[in-house]
Amino acid sequence: MIRTGSAVWNGTIKDGSGSLTTPSGVLSGTPYSFKMRFEDETGRSGTNPEELIAAAHAGCFSMALSGQLTRAGFTPESLATSAAVTLEQKDGGFAITKVHLTLEAKVPGITEAQFQELAGAAKAGCPVSKVLNAEITLAATLAS
Repeated sequence: MIRTGSAVWNGTIKDGSGSLTTPSGVLSGTPYSFKMRFEDETGRSGTNPEELIAAAHAGCFSMALSGQLTRAGFTPESLATSAAVTLEQKDGGFAITKVHLTLEAKVPGITEAQFQELAGAAKAGCPVSKVLNAEITLAATLAS
């Protein structure tokens, strides 16, 4: 299985801008720029690579945990995950150094210990976790 995405960039790093496109159409000429990435520019519809990685990681982890829970005989009622990606200056450039996953879950019939074990396994086993060269942490809360 191969998934693709494409980017077009025009101009200098600070004054230029670009667009991102995916075959699914979810991103279709979606703008991105230095200001959207490094200066939190608002008021303009667009994104940045780190925001996309955060969304991809949250989605991947949630699906991985659903799989872990299903295989263990549990049916998750809800798995709400957010990911915070840290971009820092490092070694003369920038690097994604950390990702913190925050999960709020409702899983009937599971114990806290079972839940934490399966959540940890999903964090380690999710393909996006495996591709990132960053510290990945998880705060998992099981709602009653």
